[in-house]
Amino acid sequence: MKARKPKTPDSRSGPRESYHHGALHDALIRAADEILTEKGIEGFSLREAARRAQVSPAAPAHHFGSAAGLLTEVAIAGFDQLSKDLREAGQAEGSPGQRLRAQGKAYVSFALAYPGRFHLMFRHELVLSQTERLTTAAKACMSELETSIVAYLTARKEPINTETVRARLLGAWSAVHGFSHLALDGKFTTMAHPHSLSDFVSDELPAMLRALWPD
Repeated sequence: MKARKPKTPDSRSGPRESYHHGALHDALIRAADEILTEKGIEGFSLREAARRAQVSPAAPAHHFGSAAGLLTEVAIAGFDQLSKDLREAGQAEGSPGQRLRAQGKAYVSFALAYPGRFHLMFRHELVLSQTERLTTAAKACMSELETSIVAYLTARKEPINTETVRARLLGAWSAVHGFSHLALDGKFTTMAHPHSLSDFVSDELPAMLRALWPD
């Protein structure tokens, strides 16, 4: 009599009984991120995250304490990825202005590629906003932009002091963050017609960034 092969867990099977050390943590974060990507923040629930990770409904709360705890981990991962994208764009070849504009494109590209994650990262009421790791991850993004702004001001022989750098940083962040939200909220639909939003962003964003940070 042939031995039966063990069944491979799938979405139709019951909860998984166990994970290797650390795997459940990562599986739940991936599940939450998938939900945000597919359904947005409004479609998120701990129960759905548990179902996708194939664990009991109580597992996410047991592991993260609450929905906010799990979403905080997703937000941290989002800031880490955005920091990486900004850092790589800021290290590209070219003038300080070109690198700063590349970071602006990277910021908007991240927002359009991960809209659910992007919205979550700035919804403090949905996460544990005082978590030190989250604060550190968010500051790292601003640090990448700040470094490029200082280099840009230096190349243009403009005065560099705390107030000037802060004002330029707030202006840069507001520009790319606002552009991202307008795009995600469909506010460019009329302006883009008859072309796609992607074509509109590809054409208009570089022009906007050049106007803000000319060489």
